[in-house]
Amino acid sequence: MNILLFGAPGSGKGTQAEFLKQRYEIPQVSTGEMFRAEVANGSELGKRVQEIMSSGELVPDDLTIEIVRKRLAEPDTAQGTIFDGFPRTIPQADALDRVMGEMGRHFDRALYLVAPEKDLTERLAGRLTCPTCGRTFHPKFNPPPQPGICPFDGTPLVQRPDDNEETARTRVAVYLRDTMPVIDYYRRQGLVSEVDALRSIPEVRAEIERALEKEAA
Repeated sequence: MNILLFGAPGSGKGTQAEFLKQRYEIPQVSTGEMFRAEVANGSELGKRVQEIMSSGELVPDDLTIEIVRKRLAEPDTAQGTIFDGFPRTIPQADALDRVMGEMGRHFDRALYLVAPEKDLTERLAGRLTCPTCGRTFHPKFNPPPQPGICPFDGTPLVQRPDDNEETARTRVAVYLRDTMPVIDYYRRQGLVSEVDALRSIPEVRAEIERALEKEAA
């Protein structure tokens, strides 16, 4: 099963991505993860990526797609993938569709975790992050069992400097502005399932499962 996962900062996308990985036993693919892997491998692609990122520039689409193609050729993607945070633009979506088609694959569903801007901003402001594993929590919306402590590795949680109301509002607005055209692109293909991100984590999870099981049927 090949899944596209969209959701603004604060939508709980990271939490649901972890669930999808475990539930369907398929890898989560993100451009950041792929870039870091190529750089760490010291490949020619990685050297080009490192040079570009070191200069502060964005990795161009043609190089990104080349890395995506390489990632999709790896054995662990044979049963499917979860694309997280990519594609970000219509040209990227077009290029990704071509790559998938050339490999005899297609996307089964595009999941869009939906929430109003004001709620997303509230979720981001005051969010707590584990500096060890990167998981996020919130005192109100997703509290850890032991306040201030990551339940997965026991690390004290911290609040990142950009998890404040002003920055959160900007991040959400930019995401929605840049990503909605891509969501509409997949909506025209009949792939988009909207999921109410304001419900509880188990309820969101159940809604996602229903959308994917309906597709599988």
